[in-house]
Parts: sequence; structure tokens; C-alpha cells
Amino acid sequence: MTDKKTRRRFLEAAGVAGVAALAGCSGNGGGSTETESGGDGTAEDTETESGGESSRLSWHAGGTGGTYYPLSNEFKTIVEENTDFSLSVQSTGASVENVGSLADGSADFALIQNDIAFFAKNGTGIETFQGNAIENIRGVATLYPETITVVTLQGTGIETLSDLSGATINTGDLGSGTQVNANQILEAVGITDFTEQNAGFSQASEQLANGDIDAAFVVGGWPVGAIEDLATTNDIHIVPIEGENRQAVKDAASWFADDTIPANTYSGVSEAVNTVAVQAMIATNAGVSADTVETVTAAIFDNVDDLSIKTDFISADSAQDGMSIELHEGASAYFGA
Repeated sequence: MTDKKTRRRFLEAAGVAGVAALAGCSGNGGGSTETESGGDGTAEDTETESGGESSRLSWHAGGTGGTYYPLSNEFKTIVEENTDFSLSVQSTGASVENVGSLADGSADFALIQNDIAFFAKNGTGIETFQGNAIENIRGVATLYPETITVVTLQGTGIETLSDLSGATINTGDLGSGTQVNANQILEAVGITDFTEQNAGFSQASEQLANGDIDAAFVVGGWPVGAIEDLATTNDIHIVPIEGENRQAVKDAASWFADDTIPANTYSGVSEAVNTVAVQAMIATNAGVSADTVETVTAAIFDNVDDLSIKTDFISADSAQDGMSIELHEGASAYFGA
């Protein structure tokens, strides 16, 4: 067995154990006490609203080099300007890690991918969730397509996905939706011989610039800040996912849809690049009160004009497109779903 396969099996086993523990305590959320995350990331009792006092809510995002983190901070500003709530936005490993935080109540809200949400809620799809359904996870709203970007530097000889065979590839943070998607894609196109590295988008860009890796998978709405930064100092190449490879990816996982990175999104990339995408969404847990979820949801979607990120996609009209799990009753009340 290769070192990569041994390491992956160890990580999958660790993930299963962790999620199993979370699933055991998640239940269905009925009658649970609302919790929030303190500044140190530990769960604390939520300050209940009474006499106009505000409550502090924990919002788990993603790595600072992606889209989740800056977008979450824009949500924070909107919510705090339009409600009595304050939001504590935390940088995390993103989707899979955020599911765990929702399950144990250390996060009140989180950004995750719609495919990961479905896998978690139904105990299927990926090894981490097999037989370990996270029953208390609930949907709030979908946001925008999360583009799969495979980035390398010009001169590496990596022009297609097939050229990744034998390469050193950063597949994203451990426990992230990026890592899940990267491995799904590589398996779908038959790439089994590669060395896997795991780090967030910003570190992956540094690894590329330093020659420590050959390519990196990045999942997020374009433009991704870490790739923009890399392209200002290096000649980058975006590896397309198209033709037979694109069809193989979509056949292997129904969550993937056709997407295109427009020309000139990144410096030096003058032509549009075909790829695939999943969908970003806001999730919560069943223990958060309906009033809280409805108030936060209304604040965001009544004020989308105040956003500067993904403004072409985020709207109340499209907020249930691709919703893959049961809606929280507070979100249902807002959207009339």
C-alpha cells in the first residue's frame, strides 16, 4: 500500500470516529439549548434575548484565502447593523469541519457546500459520514456556485487533468469540502498516483510559488483572493476540466455542474477556462431558535445590496436553488418555503 493510501485511510478513520461522536450527541435538535461559540472556540450558553439585550452568535467560515471568510465578515457587518445580534466569525477548515461544529453546537451558523450538507444529513456519500448521519443540521440558504479551480504554474507541463499523474498536489485543508471534491475528481478521471499535501488556499499558493507542490485544488467563488495574489507575482495556468474528463466527473458525482471561469479573472489568464462547480450554502443546527434564524436570514437577504462579494448570485429569489437538506423552520418562515 502506498504512503498516500495509508495516510488517507488513517485520516478517514479519524474522521469517522470524530463524526460518530458528534452524531451521537446531535440528536434531532428537539428541545435542545441554544449554544454559541466563545472567543476560544468552545461552546458557551447563548445569551438569550430579553429586554432588548443582544445575543452573540458563532459563525464558522473557512480559510482566510478563500471566499467563505471575507463573505462571512460581510454578513457579520450586515447582521450587526440590522439586528441586536453580534457575530463571531471564525476561520476554519471549511465544510466538513463546519458540519462537526454545527453538530456539537459550537457553531450557530456555518458556510458549507451543498454536497457535503447532503452527505452529512443522510450519512452517505463519503467515508466520514457513512452510517453517521448528522441529524440536527439544517439549511438556511444557498448562495453561489463554488468553482473547482485546479491551479499550477506555467512551465510545469501540467496542461490537463491527466498530467497530474505522479504530481504533488495540494487537495485542500484536511476535513474540507475542497479535499473531498479534489479526491472525487482525481478518482473519477483515474488519477491514483500522486502525492497528497493538505493546506489552506493561502499556504497552497505559497507552496506553488516555492515549487513545493505541482498543483493545487481550490474550491470557491471566483475570484479567489489567494489565486489573485499568486497571479500577481507568478505566471499561473488554470487546468481545465472539460470534455471527457468533465463528463467523467459529473457521472461520478451528481453534485458537479458545468461552470466556466471567465477570461481575465486572474492576471495572465486571458481565455475562459471550463471547469465544474458545487454550491455554497448557509447552514445552521436545529437547536438555534426559529426567531434567531429568521432574524439573521432576513437581515442578510433584505440587505444583499450591501454586499460586495458574489453580488451576481446571492439573492432571496435564488436562495433555495440547489438546497440539499431540510430547511430550518426560521429560514422556512422567511422564504415562505
